[in-house]
Amino acid sequence: MNINPQKNRRILLIDDNQAIHEDFRKILKKPKAPANGLAEAEAALFGETTPEIGLPEFQIDSAFQGKEGLDLIEKSLLENHPYAMAFVDVRMPPGWDGVETTAKIWEKYPDLQVVICTAYSDYSWEEMLKKLGYSDRLIILKKPFDNIEVLQLAISMTEKWRLISRRNCVWTIWKKWFMNELWNWRTQIRN
Repeated sequence: MNINPQKNRRILLIDDNQAIHEDFRKILKKPKAPANGLAEAEAALFGETTPEIGLPEFQIDSAFQGKEGLDLIEKSLLENHPYAMAFVDVRMPPGWDGVETTAKIWEKYPDLQVVICTAYSDYSWEEMLKKLGYSDRLIILKKPFDNIEVLQLAISMTEKWRLISRRNCVWTIWKKWFMNELWNWRTQIRN
């Protein structure tokens, strides 16, 4: 893939409930900076101002069923603009559940970081491992969850994706260089 991993904070939400999509967007939306006058008035009234925290800006897309999520993943790969992570609900009637959705996505795009969200015990950890295999790309988030949990997971998982992508780019470049050097060496020996 020829993408800039430094700028990829793409997140796919896969859940059949519109309200959940809205909740995630509220949590992950970068807060707007207060108007300068308000910040100055706070400083004058209360003394010190609270330093602003530089949160990343996420690009969030929505899918309401597993198949729709897989279609968006495939489209993102074709456009060479993949998702860094997905939040996937376990229960999404009438279509694929979250575990099946994740398995199908990983067949096409094994680098995707996934957070499976569940309020129920539809699957035990062992059942999930049987279906998905052991993976460091998977985290389970129990509902109801705190906003900070979602924000921390989004920041951490997209950063993890960025680091892995950067490592893969460096590895590919190194591999090409090494093969070229090997070819040159082989040619020199033959001559």
